[in-house]
Amino acid sequence: MAPKTEHLMSLRAVRQLRRTRVFYTGGVLLWAATSLWTGRTQPGSRQMWVSLLFLAVFAGLLAATSMWLRRLQATSGHQPAHHAAPRRATAPGHVNA
Repeated sequence: MAPKTEHLMSLRAVRQLRRTRVFYTGGVLLWAATSLWTGRTQPGSRQMWVSLLFLAVFAGLLAATSMWLRRLQATSGHQPAHHAAPRRATAPGHVNA
C-alpha cells in the first residue's frame, strides 16, 4: 500500500510545484518589468535596488522550484503505472498432476 500512497503524494507534489512555478514565473516577469521601468526613470534609486532584489528572490525561487519539479518527475517516471496481479497459466479449478 505504501508505493500507491507515495505515488499519489508525488502526483500532488508535482501538481502543486507546477502551480507554484507559474506563480514564480509571473513574479519574475513582473519584477523584471518593474526593475526595467524604475531603472530608466530613477537610475540608482532605492526603488530600483528593491525591485532588483525582488527579481533576484523570485528568480531563485523559480530556479529551486524547477529543480525540485525535475527531480520529482525523474523519480516518478521509474514507477510502474499500476500494480496488477500476475496472470495464472492454468484455470483456477484445474489441477496439474
